[in-house]
Amino acid sequence: MGLYAAVIAICVYSFFPIYWMMISSVRPMERLFLDSSLVFWPPDFASYTSLFQQTNYLVNFMNSVLMAVGTIVVSLVLSAFIAYGATRLRFRGKTTLVASMLFAYMFPPLMLAIPMAAAFRWAGLTDSLWGLLIAHLAISLPLAVWLLWGFFKAMPFDLEEAAMVDGCSQFEAFVKVVLPLSAPGLITVGIFSFLLSWADYVFALILIMSDQQKTLPVALASLLGAHDLRWGEVLAGASLIALPLFVIFIFCYRYFVAGLSAGALKG
Repeated sequence: MGLYAAVIAICVYSFFPIYWMMISSVRPMERLFLDSSLVFWPPDFASYTSLFQQTNYLVNFMNSVLMAVGTIVVSLVLSAFIAYGATRLRFRGKTTLVASMLFAYMFPPLMLAIPMAAAFRWAGLTDSLWGLLIAHLAISLPLAVWLLWGFFKAMPFDLEEAAMVDGCSQFEAFVKVVLPLSAPGLITVGIFSFLLSWADYVFALILIMSDQQKTLPVALASLLGAHDLRWGEVLAGASLIALPLFVIFIFCYRYFVAGLSAGALKG
């Protein structure tokens, strides 16, 4: 009984700020700081209307979608090939090489973003979504390789040999045998890549300057001016940012948990 009470308390503690943000986003602006009720009805969507009319929210939303989709696709493709090569090819120091890919996670994102900004300026990728995509891959790809490495390492090579005996090349065996069996890991990698890209603020803040290229977190933060605090629009925008995360976890949380568990056991 005590365990259930603790779980419920932790869930309420974790979800309440999100619930308060969403319920506050549908309060009238004049009652935003005066009404502290936990249930508000009828909802007022004036903040959402103002958000779409007075900002480039839809453009920024599409920028975030493009970055998230690009990060997912490139991370899945590259990490699958890198992890497969690290488990099937024989060369010295491959375990150290895979482990060292997580070295970047020892540093705060700000320490990586500043030298990236200098490198992108030299390469002509300043204020470019292509440069931001590369930055997102720098933080998503190492983790993706590490997760898939655990899956591929534990997968018997006999399965691929049987496919090659039946006439498949090693690449065809990889596509037709290894990848389908690694579906939980691929889904987990896709979710992690989406989260890292969708919620990124530091890289987008330093690498993107123009309003038309900004992603949602940076564009939302720009609404908090020094003299004009547009809290209604901020809460509405933050609620819309959180909405895709809820949708993903509602439909994919089983695969996500299964992928993490399997990767931990196999790795």
